[in-house]
Amino acid sequence: MACLASGTRGKGVPLITLKALLTPSALARLTPEETFRLCPDPTCDVVYFSPSQTYGTEDLKVPVFQKNQASEVPVCYCFDHTRSDLERAAVTGTGQALEASIRAHVQAGRCGCEVNNPQGSCCLGNVVTVLRRLARQEQA
Repeated sequence: MACLASGTRGKGVPLITLKALLTPSALARLTPEETFRLCPDPTCDVVYFSPSQTYGTEDLKVPVFQKNQASEVPVCYCFDHTRSDLERAAVTGTGQALEASIRAHVQAGRCGCEVNNPQGSCCLGNVVTVLRRLARQEQA
């Protein structure tokens, strides 16, 4: 299914994610029988969409990593690591330790991404991607 606004193919999101992260007024409009997807397009204001509904960035309680490039936006929602935290880790050489810490929390069953992360799935992949990109920039 593609986003109604951008045409971008969306990734499925569990209903519990929407219930946890939509503002009260947006939640009051939710049709729980629908299947929702996340629009990953950073230029599109739509975050979640179904065949008949959309929810934008203003409908969420938290900023969305994929939609907001600000340095204080979380990359890891469960353990509160922002872009600026990852940038600092890349500069100080502690990126691998930060990644290992998150990985250990996930393996210990402490990850709550289905209710904390707007994408509804583990954010470790986002953390790894950002840290690797930053490491390449540091080497250049």
